[in-house]
Amino acid sequence: MQKVILYFFLLGTLTLSAQKNIYENAQFDELSDDHRVLAILPFLTNLDLKNMANEDDLKSLEEKEGYAVQDALETYFSKRKKKKKFPVNFQNIKDTKAILAQNDIDYSNIDVFTTKQLSEILGVDGIISGTLDLNVLLSKGVSTDFSITDYFSGNANYGRIGVKISDGDTGKLLWKYEKEINKKTGKNTTDLIDRMMKLAIRKFPYERERKKDRKNN
Repeated sequence: MQKVILYFFLLGTLTLSAQKNIYENAQFDELSDDHRVLAILPFLTNLDLKNMANEDDLKSLEEKEGYAVQDALETYFSKRKKKKKFPVNFQNIKDTKAILAQNDIDYSNIDVFTTKQLSEILGVDGIISGTLDLNVLLSKGVSTDFSITDYFSGNANYGRIGVKISDGDTGKLLWKYEKEINKKTGKNTTDLIDRMMKLAIRKFPYERERKKDRKNN
């Protein structure tokens, strides 16, 4: 009985958190009206591994985690598009990486370019990017064994992720979703993205737009 109560308590907490941590630009429909293709970028990652890695290794690990989220998001949207019609397409991340490399842009310097610059270079209408703060290597997989004491002691907390969509023409932030990462979030990066987006999908603006178009047709 205690486990059932805890489950519904955590489910309610996650749902409220998902709704509370979503921002949408009031001009989203207007700014995204001509969006056809979006590019997914590697996420800028900050790892806190408590002196478990030197600076060079840490940078390499952060890059790996950032690309893992990029891969997981592409996988999620690919599966989503197979199930339901989507009003936008997503640039193949292999193409994204290749085009960036051709312009001497990689993980180490991508943050010095603006959304408008990156959109123009990649030939897309908008950018999906984000940040990742972790105290574990999520891409390698983490323990999901959970107890009530973990929840209150803080041992269940692994960090935080922020996903955002920006308009290519104006560079304006269109949508952002932030979420804490914990033992109940997922056992690895793919699991995390899948569960996180399922919580946010009702508030995902392109999904709403798809439903609106379906009603009009």
